[in-house]
Amino acid sequence: MKIDLSGKTALVTGSTSGIGLAIARGLAGPGAAVIVNGRAKPRAEDATAQIRKTLAGASVRAVAADVATAEGCAALARAAGEIDILINNAGIFEPKDFFEIPDADWLRFYEVNVLSGVRLARALMPGMLKRNWGRVIFISSESALQIPKEMIHYGMTKTAQLAVSRGLAELTAGTGVTVNAVLPGPTRSDGVETFIGEMAKAANTTADAMAEGFVKQHRPSSLLQRFATVDEIANMVVYAVSKEASATNGAALRVEGGILRSVA
Repeated sequence: MKIDLSGKTALVTGSTSGIGLAIARGLAGPGAAVIVNGRAKPRAEDATAQIRKTLAGASVRAVAADVATAEGCAALARAAGEIDILINNAGIFEPKDFFEIPDADWLRFYEVNVLSGVRLARALMPGMLKRNWGRVIFISSESALQIPKEMIHYGMTKTAQLAVSRGLAELTAGTGVTVNAVLPGPTRSDGVETFIGEMAKAANTTADAMAEGFVKQHRPSSLLQRFATVDEIANMVVYAVSKEASATNGAALRVEGGILRSVA
């Protein structure tokens, strides 16, 4: 199977590093024109330069906008224009004791992880329906189904993304538009690398040693028994937005290494 995304324009939110950058690079490879998004213009431009360096001739441009706000989402939608592929990847996480999570944190997580995707889908999906082709992907998490006790506020937002993505998929019946969610498991992205580094420092060990034991200790049901790479997550996304995935709609696609002990 050869995936060809030439002629398609893709917007990937939160794509200056980590999973988002890997997805942007993965979409550019098969020929999509990719819009890289981040809050800071220099970081967004640096990410586009990285992609061009890896993929000579790649069509990629940077748009700086803060999708945590309604204004930022509106500005990004205007700058993006008509797009064929929307990847709602922007998100935040942090481990925190439930009893120490203030209202402000709950609202912030909801704004960034959920409402950013809601707002952009509301702005950009009608054009896809009108043109009768489009792909919307929400980057959720295995934490949507197996809520981590150390990040209940994060897990809540990831479950909400599944509800939104499935609901939006219902609006696409009989069209060439699909809406799906992708559920990564522990992935060694830049944000997680920082998290592991802090844990390693506290435990007086190395980041690699901490990473090696993290999955076995904190996600013991994992069949992968290691962190996934950002490219492994991106590969699923690239397939899900292709024309070859036209019969996949309203799905929660797992790339979580078998942590979830269920077949459905």
